[in-house]
This record gives sequence, C-alpha cells and structure tokens, in this order.
Amino acid sequence: MTAPTAEAATSAPGDEEVPASTSEEGTEATAEETPVVEEKPKRAARAKSTAKKTRTVELTLTVTGTLDGNWQADLMHGTSRVVQGLSIPAAAVAKAAQELHPEIAEKIEEVINAAREQHESRLRELEEEMAKVKQALADLGDDA
Repeated sequence: MTAPTAEAATSAPGDEEVPASTSEEGTEATAEETPVVEEKPKRAARAKSTAKKTRTVELTLTVTGTLDGNWQADLMHGTSRVVQGLSIPAAAVAKAAQELHPEIAEKIEEVINAAREQHESRLRELEEEMAKVKQALADLGDDA
C-alpha cells in the first residue's frame, strides 16, 4: 500500500493557491471541502438559580383614595376584573400599608392626615354655622 501524497490544488488565476489535504480515507480534499470551524465568542456563564420554578399568580390590587377620605379597591386577576370600586375604610388602608412597607405607610399616612385636616376644618365651619343658627333661633324666642 502506498502512502497518499499531498498535491497543490489548482485554482483560477488571481486566487491564492491552497494546499490540498488528505482525508482519513486517503482521498484528497481541497481547502474548500475541508470544514472550517469558526470560534464563537464565549457568552458569560449564567449562574444557575437554585430556586424552583413555581407557577406565579398575577393579582393587581389598586387602592384609590381622595382627600375627602374615600377609599376604593379594584382587584384584577390576570386580565379579568375580580372586584371593582369596593369601598374600604381609611383605617384598613393605613393598617394594610403598615404591614406592606414603612415607605408605603408613610405616603398613605400623609394622604390620610391631609383628609383628616380637611374634615376637621369642615367640622369647625359647620359648628360655627350651627352656633349661628342656634343663636338665630334664640333671638326669635321660644314664645312663637
């Protein structure tokens, strides 16, 4: 058995000459037929999470308050509305905010305090008006 020899591959004018290579079977293969392995840039390896994949439930609770002290809750489960416009007391909102996070509680407390001040101001106005009405009734006398 004779050893295969490597011969230069012929190419068209203007092309570079590429030496031929010999395949494992002993047949001649040109550079065009030889597979080229391109090196791909390595991606940064991600740290594998140890957390188990769990099914998540998407619930969106929207709490809306006014300076009048009226609070409402809307609840969405995914894209379907479960509860809409449910009236809730300000005390319950404040308590829930305390349970969630101090920053949330602070902002909600500011809104509740502003509502409280507005109601106290309105109460003073009404008490003054009531005092005037009582005085007007007293001026008319009970004799009538």
